[in-house]
Amino acid sequence: MKRFLPLIFISVFLILLSACSSIPKEGHPIKDFTFTNQDGEKFGLEDLIGKVWVADFVFTNCTTVCPPMSSNKSQLQQMVKDEGLKDVHFVSFSVDPKFDTPDVLKKFYGEGFNVDFSTWHSLTGYSQQEIEEFALENFKTHVKKPRDDDQVIHGVDFYLVNKRGEVIKDYPGNSDVPLDQMLKDIKDALKQK
Repeated sequence: MKRFLPLIFISVFLILLSACSSIPKEGHPIKDFTFTNQDGEKFGLEDLIGKVWVADFVFTNCTTVCPPMSSNKSQLQQMVKDEGLKDVHFVSFSVDPKFDTPDVLKKFYGEGFNVDFSTWHSLTGYSQQEIEEFALENFKTHVKKPRDDDQVIHGVDFYLVNKRGEVIKDYPGNSDVPLDQMLKDIKDALKQK
């Protein structure tokens, strides 16, 4: 029996260690979509299957929460690159698609936040009603453009999406952003099938 005690302790330790992941194995599935990216090309869920991604809802004409959100997400992208992680992407859905054309998106994120467009996808190419319904149905967040205001009301969370296209966790995106925890969760999600 004494010979087996170390094996028992190691087995228990490994079981406990595997249970320490802070992300669920399954989440809320995102319905298929195909929109237009900053290069004017079609891009959708099919392009993201097999990859872990972080999504948010922002717009380039925003005067409040979007600049810090985009800065935080750009910082996370750099952290992911510094770690050498592959198959991690970043998706920003514009909540003001009429104003946010592909050219506007490319200039805003490229010049303003120095993002790497090989893994960052800024999406537009849908109606205001479509993005409002898409955000609520797939990410459980509200988007609403008032009639007499150019500032769109929207949620400020980041969403972690697993390789199967399921939202598995959300985080504050504009302040007190847990970037280190997000990086850890991304690593955990990359290990999942």
